[in-house]
Amino acid sequence: MPELRSMVFVIENDRSLRQELRRLIYSVGLRVQLLESAEEFLGLQREDVPSCLLLDVRLSGISGLELQRRLGGAHNKIPLIFITSHGDVSMSVTAMKAGAVDFLQKPFRDQELLDAVCLGLERDRSRLELCEEDRMLQSRFESLTVREREVVMLVTLGMPNKMTADKIGIGENTVKVHRHRAMEKMQAQSLADLVRMVARLATTQSSFRLARPA
Repeated sequence: MPELRSMVFVIENDRSLRQELRRLIYSVGLRVQLLESAEEFLGLQREDVPSCLLLDVRLSGISGLELQRRLGGAHNKIPLIFITSHGDVSMSVTAMKAGAVDFLQKPFRDQELLDAVCLGLERDRSRLELCEEDRMLQSRFESLTVREREVVMLVTLGMPNKMTADKIGIGENTVKVHRHRAMEKMQAQSLADLVRMVARLATTQSSFRLARPA
């Protein structure tokens, strides 16, 4: 996956602190977008680049914790880093249990914040790489013929070649040919590798259905 310029979003009520955060984040070569509210963030059309969100717990309108809940419900995986001068243990536990990268109390050290931002961006970079791998895997599966897919589905469920042949009404040698071609297209090195690929597709693709034999 090509290296993409990372983006740090900042939602903070205090204008002077927003500007300080911009300068700090720019100083390490990262792009920054400043926002005044959670509502503004929800309305953004974001680039598909490694990103993280730095936000206060207490915001005008939707709160930081409520934004985290909404993003989680929408399966939006952007890593969140909370900053606050009003936080408590309960807030921190809630945020961290919901997947926040960190929960920093103001005033925080510059390096402490930058470390959290770097961790958040690394998490998102890994997520994007996995998404790209999933797209490639789906593309390979879609390149299979209908018959190759039938064979793949049955052999990855543990059905021997002869039983697979009987199930779909073709010869055993033909099953072997379809299986070999399917493994080549999927770039699977072994049957175990093919099984892992199909299991991953079934897990990550909502439209993917693994039809079990009757």
